[in-house]
Amino acid sequence: MRRRAWPSCPSSVPEPVAPEPRTPTSRHGLSRESSLLGGYDPRPDLLDIPREAGQRPPPPDLRDLRELVPAPDPERQLDDWGRSQRVFDSFEPLLDFYYRYWFRVEVEGVENVPGDGGALLVSNHAGALPPDGPMIMQAIRREHSRPRPLYMLGEHWFKGYPGVSMLVNKLGLVAAHPANAQRLLRDEGQLVLVFPEGMKGSRKLFWQRYRLRRFGRGGFVRTALRAGSPIVPIAVVGAEEAMPIFAHVPLLQRLTGLIYFPVNHAFPQFGLAAALMYMPAKFKIRFLEPLDLSEYEPDDAEDLALVQRISDQVRTTIQLELDSMTTARHSVWFG
Repeated sequence: MRRRAWPSCPSSVPEPVAPEPRTPTSRHGLSRESSLLGGYDPRPDLLDIPREAGQRPPPPDLRDLRELVPAPDPERQLDDWGRSQRVFDSFEPLLDFYYRYWFRVEVEGVENVPGDGGALLVSNHAGALPPDGPMIMQAIRREHSRPRPLYMLGEHWFKGYPGVSMLVNKLGLVAAHPANAQRLLRDEGQLVLVFPEGMKGSRKLFWQRYRLRRFGRGGFVRTALRAGSPIVPIAVVGAEEAMPIFAHVPLLQRLTGLIYFPVNHAFPQFGLAAALMYMPAKFKIRFLEPLDLSEYEPDDAEDLALVQRISDQVRTTIQLELDSMTTARHSVWFG
């Protein structure tokens, strides 16, 4: 509202003057046309390369990226999964001693393991420190007509033990994750060994030997269906007696932070040396007929009823074979 002067005296306040229109400015108070900005336009990307209108960038040549890939190092002999052939070769004399002279492993049906392409090997699992995985690995290396590396899927607990995780990783143990299994089976065509019983199998007491635990929720079946790989069941006899468990001590398990605290012929009285004190049980490893899943599609992995049916079929096949093998043997130590 405009002020009005008194009639007796002229007003000393000048009439307000309308301001001149200003050029629109940026948020910081300077217009884009200001000489202080030097014609800078904040809208284009700083990483854009100026090019003529209508010109498209040439397609990249992926062959140029080969220069960024390091050359193979034969001295290192380490693959993408951390498996070191040099470390494995250094442990092989010890594995051969257990395989040939201590456990005297007998192998049947090793020809059922495919010589190429991906395949999922499924086995029973037992023992305080299970020796079945390394013996299956040696059976393929020593008895198969086309031996090749075997990767074992293990639980994540070993990641919590720095020394153990480094060693088992270099021997071929890979964290059990669907993405890892898919890459090994489908993309790289590798042999993969899995123990569906998991820790439930390795912590079984002696009187529970050769009674298979539940095979989880059939995750190994979904993995095989998505990858289109066959399943090769394996029955192993001898691991239950090689490193038996007579009892568990839950209190010491919590105090030590171990996944379980077993009591057997060597632990805890011999401490870490118990890892090498296996009983000389006679081992028998039987590779059974592969289960071909090529008739199914990858989307069938979402069919829970189908997955459970195949999982129960594999479990039943292994259990029946274990019953037959334990009934036929005459001695735990001599077979």
